[in-house]
Amino acid sequence: MSAPFDVLAEPTRRRILDLLLERPRLVGELTEQLGLSQPGTSKHLRVLRDAGLVRVRVDAQRRWYELRPEPLVELDTWLAPYRRLWADRLDALEQHLDTMPDTPDAPHTPDGR
Repeated sequence: MSAPFDVLAEPTRRRILDLLLERPRLVGELTEQLGLSQPGTSKHLRVLRDAGLVRVRVDAQRRWYELRPEPLVELDTWLAPYRRLWADRLDALEQHLDTMPDTPDAPHTPDGR
């Protein structure tokens, strides 16, 4: 399970996954979107592929990269208890705010007008 976390610690790799979330993309398109060199993009894609987060589909001379959601399910499962913790805290804040008396709207300008 540590491999996806290690891989996703790199912001460029997270950006690649964001782009692939929209749709499969060619290496050249990813290179253009990221503003990296083609070898730099390929290195990141290799790391993502080795971690199982993306797959490559060869179409003649083109290589399409696609997101693999299965490893992300593992990450989501690991995050679930933390998400519940955040939800509990937000629920407590909501309850606190509901008990506060209504106050008139505060002025919207620094000088009170």
